[in-house]
Amino acid sequence: MAAVGRTEPLREPCCYLRRFRVDINVKKPLQPTHLSSEQIAVEIWSLCFQLDLLIRAEVHQLQEQLSEDKSPVESESFHTRGIDYVERIKHYLEHLPDPVPQLEDYLDSQGLSTLFPRVEIYVIHGRPVDMLERPTADDYFSHIGKLNQLLVLSQQLEDDVQHLGSHKYIAHQLSVLYKVLNYFTGYIAFDVLKRDIEANFKALKSGLAVSENSEQEPLLPCHYVNWILSLTRSIIKIVSTLPEELTEEFSLVMSIAANLR
Repeated sequence: MAAVGRTEPLREPCCYLRRFRVDINVKKPLQPTHLSSEQIAVEIWSLCFQLDLLIRAEVHQLQEQLSEDKSPVESESFHTRGIDYVERIKHYLEHLPDPVPQLEDYLDSQGLSTLFPRVEIYVIHGRPVDMLERPTADDYFSHIGKLNQLLVLSQQLEDDVQHLGSHKYIAHQLSVLYKVLNYFTGYIAFDVLKRDIEANFKALKSGLAVSENSEQEPLLPCHYVNWILSLTRSIIKIVSTLPEELTEEFSLVMSIAANLR
């Protein structure tokens, strides 16, 4: 050990010199990308949506820690991903003509600070914070998700009633569809369809009953098949046209999206 201590080092570390710094461009395209202001706005809009969902998930985790009498600690993964989202937004801003706006100013000018106040606070303070008043954009995903669920359930029921060799689960599918329709209260067209389901459901379900020892698969009579097809096609047509009565929940989101520039 004494001999090793008297041996001269093989190498001596050098001081860091900035001129030898290598910029990391892994996430940058090989060729320059030219984007219009509208394309930039759409990309930043999308990133704000994603960052807002990330913040909401982190706030939920912090609230759970508090409910368990634990000191709330932000996760390292949130910190890393949050910074990445902000950097990606700033990267898109660099595509705008000079002078490039500050991120906070851009969010205000586009109305994004109104839709995503959590994002604005995170950009300024770097912390995930919940809002005392529920932001308008919070209802967007739940509402559009219900519309999509209604559409998919109707399409599946329409396909199954025509092509399956057994209608064993049609009554269950119809009851699930009815529950989703209940979400849209006050919409007259859906209220009519719900009453139609209520009037026919018991008879339809009893018509599918078969004895335990029977090898015959339950099948609906032709008139019930036609009734279900009429029901599902009505729902599909309504949802696909997105009438104003069904889109009031995210009217602010749609109006700001229409004015992206």
